[in-house]
Amino acid sequence: MRPSNDVPFDLKTDNGSDLGGDRQTTDTRSPTEQLAAWVERLGQRLAQRDVDGTLELFADDCHWRDLVLFSWNLITLEGKADIRDMLESRLEATRPDNWKLEGEASLTDGVLEGWISLETDVARGKGYVRLKDGLCWTLLTTMRELKGHEEPLGRRRPLGAEHGHGLADKRNWLEKRRDEEAALGITEQPYCLVIGGGQGGLGLGARLKRLGVPTLIVDKAERPGDQWRGRYKSLCLHDPVWYDHMPYLPFPDHWPIFTPKDQIGDWLEMYAKVMELNYWAKTECVKASFDEAEGRWTVEVLRDGKPMTLKPAQLILATGMSGVPNVPVYPGAETFAGQQHHSSQHPGGDAWRGKRAVVIGANNSAHDICADLVENGADVTMVQRSSTHIVRSDTLMEVVFGPLYSEDAVESGLTTDKADMLFASIPYKVLPQFHRQAFEQVKERDKAFYDRLAAAGFMLDFGDDESGLFLKYVRRGSGYYIDVGACELIADGTIKLKSGPGLGVDHIEPDAVVLNDGSRLPADLIVYATGYGSMNGWAARLISQDVADKVGRCWGLGSGTTKDPGPYEGELRNMWKPTQQQNLWFHGGNLHQSRHYSLYLALQLKARFEGLDTSVYKLAPSYHQG
Repeated sequence: MRPSNDVPFDLKTDNGSDLGGDRQTTDTRSPTEQLAAWVERLGQRLAQRDVDGTLELFADDCHWRDLVLFSWNLITLEGKADIRDMLESRLEATRPDNWKLEGEASLTDGVLEGWISLETDVARGKGYVRLKDGLCWTLLTTMRELKGHEEPLGRRRPLGAEHGHGLADKRNWLEKRRDEEAALGITEQPYCLVIGGGQGGLGLGARLKRLGVPTLIVDKAERPGDQWRGRYKSLCLHDPVWYDHMPYLPFPDHWPIFTPKDQIGDWLEMYAKVMELNYWAKTECVKASFDEAEGRWTVEVLRDGKPMTLKPAQLILATGMSGVPNVPVYPGAETFAGQQHHSSQHPGGDAWRGKRAVVIGANNSAHDICADLVENGADVTMVQRSSTHIVRSDTLMEVVFGPLYSEDAVESGLTTDKADMLFASIPYKVLPQFHRQAFEQVKERDKAFYDRLAAAGFMLDFGDDESGLFLKYVRRGSGYYIDVGACELIADGTIKLKSGPGLGVDHIEPDAVVLNDGSRLPADLIVYATGYGSMNGWAARLISQDVADKVGRCWGLGSGTTKDPGPYEGELRNMWKPTQQQNLWFHGGNLHQSRHYSLYLALQLKARFEGLDTSVYKLAPSYHQG
C-alpha cells in the first residue's frame, strides 16, 4: 500500500536516474523538519516583500501552479522569471501570510514533498510543494475559501428549524423552497445562468448554491440525467468510481466500479433534487448577447415551448468538454437510402439485427458503438483513418489510476479531495515525463494484446511523445479508447476493420460507403464517430461568431502535438477561468475535472457576486479562432 501523499508515477527522469542530489542525504533533520524550515523561510521572505530572496528558494527548473489564490486565474509559472513577474505584480495585492506545513513530509528518490496551507488578504488556501536539492521544483497553491464567505458546513451548518413563536417568517422549508423556485428567473434574475444540466452544470450549481450565489441551470432534456439515459444501451462510464464522485455527495461504497448510463442518470436526477438546485428542464437557449455598460447578459430561452428572457450577470457554458458535433459532408450522402447519424445521436443497436453498419472513426465512441451493434446482431465494419491510442481498462486502473483513485488509495487514507490536489500538483509541462514511465509499463504488461491488434491491421500509438492517455485527452480530447472489450472483437475479426494512413471516404452511394482506396462497404447504417469541435462552437451558435473568435479555442495546452497547435499556454485554454469575453465562462471535462475545477470557478463567481477586487493576472490571449 502506498503512502497517502504518493503520486501515480515514480519520480524518475526519462533515463531512469533519480531526481535529487546529495544535499538531502547529508541533512540530519527529518523530512518534516526540512520541509517545515523551507516553508517558514518562504513565508518570511514573502512577508518582507523580498522577491530576490524568495527566488533563491526555487530551483532553476521550477514550476508554480496557481489556481485562483494569487492570480484570480488558472496559471502555471515556469522558471524564476515568470515567478518574479507574478510576485512583483500580485504580492502587495494578495499579501500572503501564515504559511504552514500540514502533516508529515516525505522524502523519496531525492524529492522532498508535503502539504501546505496559507492565507491571503481575502482567502484561505492549500497547496503542495516538492523540493529537489533543497530548492523548490513544483509548487501548487489553490484558493479553498473566501474569508467571510465560507460555506455553511460543519459547525456553520444551518439550524434548519426556527423554534419559538411570533416569527416574522412563518414559512417552513418546503414553502421557502417552492417560493425560491417560483421566483428565480421569473420575478428575480439569477446572478449566474448555467447552460447545460449534466454532471458539470449540476456540480457547479451545487457549489454556487452552497456559496449563496443565485444560480439557475437550464437544459433542454426533460429530466436531469437524460443526457445519459438517451444514449445506447451498453454505455457506461469508462473511468472508475473513485475518480467520478460528484461534489459533496460521493457515490456509496457499494456503487459499481463502472457506472451504467441509466444509473448515473438517476444519480444526477437525485443530486439535483437533494442539493436543492434551481433547474429548468425542457428549456432551450436560443440566443444571448452581452451589454457591457449594464454588465449583464440577455438570454432568450424556450421553456417548455414558451419564450422567456433571462438577464444573468454571468453566463456559464457547461456543455461538456466537447463542442458542436463534427458531421462530415461526403459526396452522395444525400442519396443514402439507409440511416446515417453522428455518434452523439446513436440510440443503440437494437434495430439493426441482421443489418450492415459502417462506423467512421476508431476512438471511444466508435468502439463502444461497434461493440453495441455487434451485440445486437449487426454486421459491423469500423473505418480507421488515423492511429488510435488504446489502453486496457484493468491496466489503466492498476498502473495509472490505482495510486490515487482505487480501493487501496481509500484504505490508505487518501481522500478524493487530496487525490485531486495531488493530481493537480503536477504541472502539465512536467506531466509527460511521469506518464511516459507509466505507459512503458503498460506496453510491457500488454504486449501480446497490442501485437494481436496490430496483426489485425489496427493502427496504434501512444501519443506524439509516447506519454499516453491523459496527455492525449488534455491536448486534443480525442484519439484514444479505454478498452472494455471491443478490441477483442477487432482482433478476432468479429468487428471488421478497414484501416490505413490517409484512408477516408470518397463518396456515399444509396447502399454503400466507398473509400478512397476503392473499397466498397455495403451499408444500411452509417455512424459518424467523427468527434466534436471546440466548445467555443457553442458560443458561436448561442452568441455570435465574433464572440467565439474573441474567446478563441477551448481545451488544449498548445503543446504543438497533433491537433493541439501552439503557442504553449501551460493550462487548458479558457476552461474554468476568465476569458476574453467579459462574464463568459466555460465549464466541462470528465467527472474528475468537473468536480475539482468547479470549486475554483465557483469561488471566482462568488467573489464577483460579492464585489471583491478580482483583477486577473495574465488573462490568456485567444488563439485559433476557427
